[in-house]
Amino acid sequence: MADLVNVSSVAGRQAIGGAAVYSMTKFGVTAFSEALRQELAALHVRVSTVEPGAVATELTSHIRDGIREQNQAWYASMETLQSQDIADAVTYIVTRPRHVAVNELLIRPTEQA
Repeated sequence: MADLVNVSSVAGRQAIGGAAVYSMTKFGVTAFSEALRQELAALHVRVSTVEPGAVATELTSHIRDGIREQNQAWYASMETLQSQDIADAVTYIVTRPRHVAVNELLIRPTEQA
């Protein structure tokens, strides 16, 4: 018995204009996780995907000019999630009884549309 938890993004559920490659990779993580879940379920391996919305990270400093400023303003408009919030989500997933599998967990700041 084991748990596999992959971290994707809300962008793995809804494509984001101006972030095509980012969205593609996150959709890929979500699809990969679902395929693994189906393949490993009979072996009692639980596969989950955590899909965070806006989290306070260095991500906005790694994107191109113009988009960076838009994202920084958007992040500043709300109280973003903290890394501990994501860690808590992972803890929740892996501490469920063995007969319970949380396949996907979408977690966003309350103010994120």
